[in-house]
Amino acid sequence: MTAFDPELAEALAGLPSGPPLSAESLAGMRQAMADMNLSCAEAIGERDLVWEDRAVPGTEVVVTVVKPRNAQGAPGFYNIHGGGMVLDNRFADLPRMVALVEEFGFVAVTVDYRLAPEHPHPAPLEDCYAGLTWMAENAAELGFDPSRLIVGGGSAGGGLSAGIALLARDRGGPELAGQLLLCPMIDSRNDSASTREFAERGVWGREANEFGWRSLLKGQTSPYAVPSTATDLTGLPPAFIEVGAAEIFRDEDVDYARRLWRAGVPTELHVWAGAYHGFDRFAPDSEVTRAALAARASWLRRTIGRA
Repeated sequence: MTAFDPELAEALAGLPSGPPLSAESLAGMRQAMADMNLSCAEAIGERDLVWEDRAVPGTEVVVTVVKPRNAQGAPGFYNIHGGGMVLDNRFADLPRMVALVEEFGFVAVTVDYRLAPEHPHPAPLEDCYAGLTWMAENAAELGFDPSRLIVGGGSAGGGLSAGIALLARDRGGPELAGQLLLCPMIDSRNDSASTREFAERGVWGREANEFGWRSLLKGQTSPYAVPSTATDLTGLPPAFIEVGAAEIFRDEDVDYARRLWRAGVPTELHVWAGAYHGFDRFAPDSEVTRAALAARASWLRRTIGRA
């Protein structure tokens, strides 16, 4: 049995326990997660950054823009939050986003998309695509270079980012410089060796994963919703894939990286020993997290520099 990294295991032991994810517990879990998320003012603090909420015309989509003051010709980062397709909101990734804006000068946009099961596929995907299209079309106003636009997110946000990359390719844009896929949720089959090994260990288990996919798909099938089922991965933007060796998404993410390589897509894969799902959030000061953040930063520097 794969062991957790000692630092990460210590952090995991300190997490409060909650009810299993289900239709009955969903509303309470959504509220609890919303209550934990920082506001823009809290996440930015004293940094010289500005933020604003914007509505995407013709849709119900709302995004939040975080950027350096007087941004001009900056790289762009489009963030899609996680939550198993059923939880959380656009503020969930503010600490990660603010750090990226501060380090790289990104103009960053984070999107609220409609959640399953109330809004099954294709609603979440189309909301994310609408936000991305709005961002690209308003590059000059927002102050970023559309040729250096990266899409990214973790867990469900990573899966939606992969789906958006496929959709943007097939719809002829927006052009993407890269896709940052952090422990992406991309295979609804939920039957790999890692899903069985970590079915009840770590942060996100097999039962919760099944609930998320069932809520999203409701009997449908689509490679944009389930990127692991896409048969053609050619022509996609360069990818960075990160996953823990001790989480359910390990095998599907490694397989996706292999398929991207075979399709000729420049892809970087990091599998962190002893790491469970979302380890960087729960153990931000651990050695594994420091190494993971350094690897992400290296890829981002190389990607936005050559776009």
